Amino acid sequence: MRYGVVGDIHSNLQALDAVLDALDGLRVEGYLCLGDLVGYGADPKPVIDRVRGLGPLVMVGGNHDWGVAGRLSLNYFNQQARAAIHWTRSVLDRADVAWLGSLDPYVENGDITLAHGTVHDPDRFDYLQTPYDAYLSFQALKTPTGFVGHSHIPVTFFDGTPVSYSVDERVELGDRRAIVNVGSVGQPRDENPLAAFGVYDTATRVVEIHRVAYDVDQAAQRIVDAGLPTILGDRLHVGR
Repeated sequence: MRYGVVGDIHSNLQALDAVLDALDGLRVEGYLCLGDLVGYGADPKPVIDRVRGLGPLVMVGGNHDWGVAGRLSLNYFNQQARAAIHWTRSVLDRADVAWLGSLDPYVENGDITLAHGTVHDPDRFDYLQTPYDAYLSFQALKTPTGFVGHSHIPVTFFDGTPVSYSVDERVELGDRRAIVNVGSVGQPRDENPLAAFGVYDTATRVVEIHRVAYDVDQAAQRIVDAGLPTILGDRLHVGR
């Protein structure tokens, strides 16, 4: 099975459409979505509709999805994120809000585990960014492969003593247990403004990280036009 792996879309329709167009040419047969469909950006409804229309789809919910749905306290979020959550609630219908709230932050699907934050404590939405974070999650990982989001930074961690990692764009997992973050579709934070996504082949156990350009100017202007904090659009230009 070849999966397209996407996450941290954050209501960025322009980035999502560019990623889905790219995945159309990469022969994927299904999709893994790592959550945070909404928050920050100006097109939550079209993003939700696009993702729900993918199939077959396995997905988890993220902290912004839960924030909009009222399942996570807004004290968790900074001022700009809270503003975006309030705005997102105002433009979504009840059915979409309820659907966001129904998404679990952790799911096992065959040999693959998905979590938005960490595998070892998914409800807390902590970041998995360091080898020690990965070590904790490897203790809880029940499958050979895990995918996480939340940090918006592509990296692959490998189980072992010590835990090791790779930032290569193509990684052969082989017989090693691995936890992979393919980066963010809608708000990259690795100083590369190109939308990030992954392709995972379960037969070869190869992960490929892809980047694709999209209309950043339009996405940023949509944020300004919606009355959302300008910084949420400005940061798209610099990938931070």
